[in-house]
Amino acid sequence: MNMENRSHDNEQIRTLRIENELGLHARSAAKIVALANQFKADLYFKKEGQEVDGSSILSILTLACPRGTEIEVRTVGEEAVALMEAVSELFKEKFGELK
Repeated sequence: MNMENRSHDNEQIRTLRIENELGLHARSAAKIVALANQFKADLYFKKEGQEVDGSSILSILTLACPRGTEIEVRTVGEEAVALMEAVSELFKEKFGELK
């Protein structure tokens, strides 16, 4: 769910809410990392002032995000817009737990 949207040439920032039942857990973090590796852009997540690298499962998990948590997502690079759209869609689909 897109709460906030800011963009610059090669940088996108959105605030997204984690809606899946289990929150941001290892399987969802793995899906994020696999998705991020498909784009020429870097991915970062920020919660309560702590920013982590979105290309690392362990880094993502350090944010400890249960269901309902809002996090800032930032993409930087040549394909920042496309990566942000893909990540937003993954969040919207509740990391595949929708079904």
